[in-house]
Amino acid sequence: MTWNIYGPTAREGDLAQLVGLNHKHYIIRLVAGTTFQSHRGVILHDEIIGKPWGSQIFCHNGSPFFVFQPSLGNLLQSTRRNTQILYPKDIGFILVSMGIGPGQHVLEAGTGSGSLTTAFAYIVGPTGRVTSYEVRPEIQKLAKANLERVGLSDRVEFKEGDIAAGFEETEVDALFLDVPNPYDYIDQVRGALKPGGFFGSILPTMNQVAYLISALRRNQFAFIDVCETLLRYYKPEPDRIRPVDRMVAHTGYLIFARPVILSPEESNRELLAEIEEGAVLEISEYVRDQGDHIVET
Repeated sequence: MTWNIYGPTAREGDLAQLVGLNHKHYIIRLVAGTTFQSHRGVILHDEIIGKPWGSQIFCHNGSPFFVFQPSLGNLLQSTRRNTQILYPKDIGFILVSMGIGPGQHVLEAGTGSGSLTTAFAYIVGPTGRVTSYEVRPEIQKLAKANLERVGLSDRVEFKEGDIAAGFEETEVDALFLDVPNPYDYIDQVRGALKPGGFFGSILPTMNQVAYLISALRRNQFAFIDVCETLLRYYKPEPDRIRPVDRMVAHTGYLIFARPVILSPEESNRELLAEIEEGAVLEISEYVRDQGDHIVET
């Protein structure tokens, strides 16, 4: 059963988000004849099924909730996890920056708890597919359960194995590495990614980023971008709008690049500067100045 995002009313089998006081929320799948229970009270699923989205309902003791269709961000934030997951602020930027869309084949390594896998599976649609590699089977087991929970598991092929041996796939549209040492696998990435495709990765420290940039340039990747996303909410009060007291700040450095095909004798010199040896040496000098120690998570 897939995650339904259409229609004006709640139906049996739909995922529903219950939002109560202080924005406390729960996501449930509606099944006739069953109940939802929390410390705020009990709600019969039958009392939700058939109601328009946005309706207010009450627990047996009067505790109020609104009923909504959950967004992708809601689902990602409620993902059951045994590893650190990517935040929606990063995932949204990844999807847009890597041109992820319907019908594509997306490859990732480092399944983790499956939050990014879920987003990829949702965006590629029923005609696309996602292949996800993970070296730890106990970790991937939870990711599979998370994808089944939202009805997207049929779009994902999970594979257990070490990507040092290379990927079985070729000519994929986009490839994302969420591993501690992506710079060790850029040759394997190059073999799996179609020419001109999209590469992305996330890293927690700048010295890891420097190693990755150097590896990308050695393997003829160009148009490299390094960035981070910072998210700040504001209090929605017309007479006293101001930032909330806490914000989601640095969560990781995002790195994007595109593999290119070079013909130095025919190419413009300025364009080639993106992957020239001098640029590689400049990065190597930075890494050497920072020392050889790399923090791995």
